[in-house]
Amino acid sequence: MRRKICFELVHVTETAALAAAPWIGKGNMNAVDGAAVDTMRSILNTLDIRGEIVIGEGEKDKAPMLYNGEIIGSDQGIDMDIAVDPVEGTRLVAKGLPNALSVIALAKKGCLLKAPDMYMYKIAVGPEARGVIDITDTPTNNLIAVSKAIGKRISDMTVVVLDRPRHKDIITELYKKGARIKLISDGDVAAGISTALPDTNIDMLIGIGGAPEGVLTAAALKCLGGDMQSKLYPRNEEEIQKAEMMGIKEIDKVYSVNDLAKGEDIIFTATGITGGEFLDKVVYKGDKAATNSLILDGLNNEILKTNTLHNIDEITAKIKQSG
Repeated sequence: MRRKICFELVHVTETAALAAAPWIGKGNMNAVDGAAVDTMRSILNTLDIRGEIVIGEGEKDKAPMLYNGEIIGSDQGIDMDIAVDPVEGTRLVAKGLPNALSVIALAKKGCLLKAPDMYMYKIAVGPEARGVIDITDTPTNNLIAVSKAIGKRISDMTVVVLDRPRHKDIITELYKKGARIKLISDGDVAAGISTALPDTNIDMLIGIGGAPEGVLTAAALKCLGGDMQSKLYPRNEEEIQKAEMMGIKEIDKVYSVNDLAKGEDIIFTATGITGGEFLDKVVYKGDKAATNSLILDGLNNEILKTNTLHNIDEITAKIKQSG
């Protein structure tokens, strides 16, 4: 039964990725997001679950589909939390850049943090560095701690940082210590996951990104045995009040990976759209399309990679039927 759910969820991200892929490099972010959102919602509603969207496209008045609080599925089975990002890296798809994904996480009710739509300061690492990071400490000291834990010289380490003006001091500090920095324009979920996967050569993610993306990253890292710490980063009093209305009373609270994604009963799936560190892009082959996906089952400690060849006409028909 659980394996069935895993493959049903990966079918959701596969189909959303296929819906977004025709818009790669065409400069239209609204079209990218709209196609994937419509498709993901349609397929989710065919599943035998009763899931509440806890991380989605935003508040109901701003997002007509997959909004926070929307109930998804056929209303069967136990209540679940669902975190989705139909296109993690909409700008990446529109510009034809790597590391855009379609992602979803599923957990028991109350296990995924209902994070407000604001910034979050994050540090993410793989299993070998679990337990050594401290978000209240300096980037330098975290770099040193991770270096010792993974047995790697700082000069050989690669740290991913979003290329934003707000990270100028972090970047300068890491350069001074001699670390390699990989600057990315978007897509810190993919970067965070990369820290816990072999052969990516990514050792740490640090910096300020979206809080909803932080929950999705944490769900994946829980399944992979990685670690993460985070703090909300409100920019004004209005965002503080928004967090409080969502039940967050300690705005300065340090969130562990377990605070963001509780328990082991988590399923996470991701499908590559433009390809990147660990997943290939959607590739068209005549009337078929190939997808490359990742399935993480935290309960059974399973990591699966899938390559699927889809009949485009069948996928299109299914979307129309479910819609």
